[in-house]
Amino acid sequence: MITTILIDDEPLARDIVKHYLSDFPEIEIVAECNDGFEGLKAIAAFRPDFIFLDIQMPKINGFEMLELVEHPPAVIFTTAFDEFAIKAFEVNAVDYLLKPIEQERFVQAMQRLPAKLKQPELTQDLLETASLSPSQHHRVVVKNNGVIKIIAVADIHYLEADDDHVKLSTTEGIFYKNKTMSFFEKTLDSEQFIRIHRSYLINLAQVTKIELKEKDSYIVLLKSDIWLPVSKTGYVKLKAALGL
Repeated sequence: MITTILIDDEPLARDIVKHYLSDFPEIEIVAECNDGFEGLKAIAAFRPDFIFLDIQMPKINGFEMLELVEHPPAVIFTTAFDEFAIKAFEVNAVDYLLKPIEQERFVQAMQRLPAKLKQPELTQDLLETASLSPSQHHRVVVKNNGVIKIIAVADIHYLEADDDHVKLSTTEGIFYKNKTMSFFEKTLDSEQFIRIHRSYLINLAQVTKIELKEKDSYIVLLKSDIWLPVSKTGYVKLKAALGL
């Protein structure tokens, strides 16, 4: 049997998928979920071969949910029209079904499924592309001791490279995200966040003072009373951003 989970906040949409799946007895639905939180728990519990996943859901969206899954399964997205998302799907050869889902298109997706199951890396590639969407830039979703936390970008004081993770220093404390500094430099608003050092990105709104530490070496003070080093290149960027 091939196992799947339906993750969609619309019961009618899940019912349509279930109805269409009745023609595919080799596929077993092991769980149904109303949101991304439930989806994360179900994926961890059942480890399905693939999932049907809506993007626009309450709490966290489908892309954010997938970012929190350590080894994402193959995905067939079910979504209302979203031009950026559809381009992301097509660029990364990931299958999607537009709502309302037509049975003929559903059958096509199921015919492509065996090939998708052999290419789990497609999901990771998709997340990299999806991260470029403006709708993904206003918050960061992290998992901390099993608890999911949604952090508004404005609440991030600075980001620091930490081995394979990035440490986020925020109004509510320290959190970690399994991403790279380059990822955040590319996706965060460049008018709000500046790379001052290879290990640090700072929120310009947090800057209170820049001081010369020694010859050609500067440090910056944030509102949280944290001093951070500034590289030569970072100093040029910081001066330009602050209009100095």
